Amino acid sequence: DVQLQASGGGLVQPGGSLRLSCAASGFALDDYGIGWFRQAPGKEREGVSFINVGRKFYADSVKGRFTISRDNAKNTVYLQMNSLKPEDTAVYYCARASRLPFSLWPIPSYYTYWGQGTQVTVSS
Repeated sequence: DVQLQASGGGLVQPGGSLRLSCAASGFALDDYGIGWFRQAPGKEREGVSFINVGRKFYADSVKGRFTISRDNAKNTVYLQMNSLKPEDTAVYYCARASRLPFSLWPIPSYYTYWGQGTQVTVSS
């Protein structure tokens, strides 16, 4: 079975850092693109970052603060989040993409498998 397990969320003060992990099972990570999304209360799910075949993409709101990476040996994708802001507060999800043009990576409907989400709260 294909499974994605997101972890690493928590409560952090503004300006702090967190590293999220997305552990995959049932498939090889380097065969698929993996995206990170987030959803705040009352808002739509938005694409945060995407990695595939060595290409990395970021939402404008997180460029320069977040870094996506992949460890194929551990079948895990990471999202390093620095300089966190209160507006980064959300539930963060990782997801496996179906075949998609890179320009469409932020669109949730192009992803077929989703992890359960991990809560990130940025507050003083």
